[in-house]
Amino acid sequence: MPIRETLKRRLFWIVARTGLALYRSFPVFGSLRASIAIIRHNQEFLVIDRNDGRGFSLPGGIAGWKESEEEALRREVLEETGLRVTVQKLCSQYHSSDDVPCNISVYEVQAEGELKSSWEGSPVWATLIELESRILKSQRPVLRMLAANSATDQSSS
Repeated sequence: MPIRETLKRRLFWIVARTGLALYRSFPVFGSLRASIAIIRHNQEFLVIDRNDGRGFSLPGGIAGWKESEEEALRREVLEETGLRVTVQKLCSQYHSSDDVPCNISVYEVQAEGELKSSWEGSPVWATLIELESRILKSQRPVLRMLAANSATDQSSS
């Protein structure tokens, strides 16, 4: 791996871990707003293998101060995966305090483009079974929803 990429990954590790620790201790803006994308291909889901060593996360992130959840979704998916969101449908919202206090909007998404890595991590396709042990704790409610939907889909087939 080129030295520049290695440095970017290490910098992300430092920034992400420090930011989480500080905001967990001092949530000065209260609950943040975040958006995450469910992007499927057959029985696999697009996730980011995070460079901060915390495991897999669905593409997405924190909304800016004047940014809507939909704008944050589109920006974060593009930044983390290189894909442009073409269709989005809000399918769930929940609150999590597992990483930082956050209200999370979950969207089913269709996207196009060519996958690429970012300083945050590398996009990979993973099955529900592969996600079980590596998905961020704050995103486990989404995993439970996906598993329930998968079970429903299989029983109606």
